[in-house]
Amino acid sequence: MQTVNESAFFKAYDMRGTFGVDFTLDTAYRVGRALPATLGARRWLVGRDCRETGADVRDALVKGLAESGADVTDIGLCTTPMVYFFTAEDGYDASVMVTASHNPPGDNGLKVSRRGAVPVGFADGLDRVLDAISRPLPPPGAASGISEADGRECLERYAAWQRKATPDSALEELRYAVDCSNGMASLLAHDLFPGAEILNDTPDGRFPAHSPNPLKEEARAQLAALVREKELDCGVIFDGDADRAMFIDEHGGFVQPDYLIPAVFAATPHGPGATVLHDVRTSRGAIEALREAGASPRMVPVGHVFAKREMRECGAACGGELAGHYYFKEFHDCDSGILAARRILSEVAAAKRKGLTFSRMIAPVAGRYANSGELNFRVDDKTAAVARVMAAVASRFPHELSHSRLDGIRYEFAEGWFNIRASNTEPYLRLVAECDTPQRLAEWLHILRSEIIGHED
Repeated sequence: MQTVNESAFFKAYDMRGTFGVDFTLDTAYRVGRALPATLGARRWLVGRDCRETGADVRDALVKGLAESGADVTDIGLCTTPMVYFFTAEDGYDASVMVTASHNPPGDNGLKVSRRGAVPVGFADGLDRVLDAISRPLPPPGAASGISEADGRECLERYAAWQRKATPDSALEELRYAVDCSNGMASLLAHDLFPGAEILNDTPDGRFPAHSPNPLKEEARAQLAALVREKELDCGVIFDGDADRAMFIDEHGGFVQPDYLIPAVFAATPHGPGATVLHDVRTSRGAIEALREAGASPRMVPVGHVFAKREMRECGAACGGELAGHYYFKEFHDCDSGILAARRILSEVAAAKRKGLTFSRMIAPVAGRYANSGELNFRVDDKTAAVARVMAAVASRFPHELSHSRLDGIRYEFAEGWFNIRASNTEPYLRLVAECDTPQRLAEWLHILRSEIIGHED
């Protein structure tokens, strides 16, 4: 049997890693064997993205589920939000999406949800799955029922819900492009983005056009060039499993996703003082704009497991993250890249009708502060690096107004703020900083970089 580092496969939010290095088909089978008893779930929904290992991983997982007495419905190729949607809408006890989201082509993984599309992370179930597969499993039982859903019917039903949530008429007169990244948005793009220029709309797990991670500049280059060439109003790009959406403005410039949380709020049904979630990396400009729009912003840790839990607990109308996840109460408190894209596009279209370009629409948010975006540092000793940063705050920064340890540390100053946190999915320290002037931002980043890396100025 092939030896792999299965503990590395289990992340804070899901299971994800390189096939043949972090997990094998046997791993997927044993996870399937362990899940029903761990979650106390009998009726399971399973879907997958288009990665080359997807069908084999799905088959191994389903075999394990069935041999543990689960009744399994396979929805086939789909977006991750489709699995969330049908899990909740059709009352499944639990579900698994076979995907590695935006990871490279050689990766794959498993996203697990309970009844109601409540996510299962390492702290609330996956830890017990890892423990179970680390020990000998009991003999398999007789395989229970496995059925296949009607894929076309599922797509039509899902698209109909999306159109009801955001009518096509809201997108009228908008000239825009959609890049599916050869991922799962390809299944729905032509139906749900009328009149758009569609790029890379053939599902292909090799992701031949570019990386399935829209946070990478090279992944956005093709879309940006098309927007400039055809003088479009904007462009939207999806990651591999279509749970995230990101935007390009009319100049081909990248729109930082947290700047669009106020636009998502504006386009989403809500009452007075509605709660809107944002993660610890979110721009102060976006938070201030939310308050000015009558929202009650609430900060949460990074990651869909934490955001979805808080969405339910506080009854938030919507929420968003720097990474391009946007959450909606009406979508069972889950994230949907397509719903987010249609909502944001509707705001861009409304702005256009008022004579505003996309960049002018978001300028009141994006133009308030100088922002670094998320910077990644590979360091051997994360704890020591954070300790150096904390010491620097006391000696080299302005007077501290407050700090939060919700996820890493977010320090607030009158002149700006920064957050430093250890990644839950990759071997990095991540830093975001924002200041009142570009000059101050450059000064802060110089200090922070030197302390993180451990070099003297």
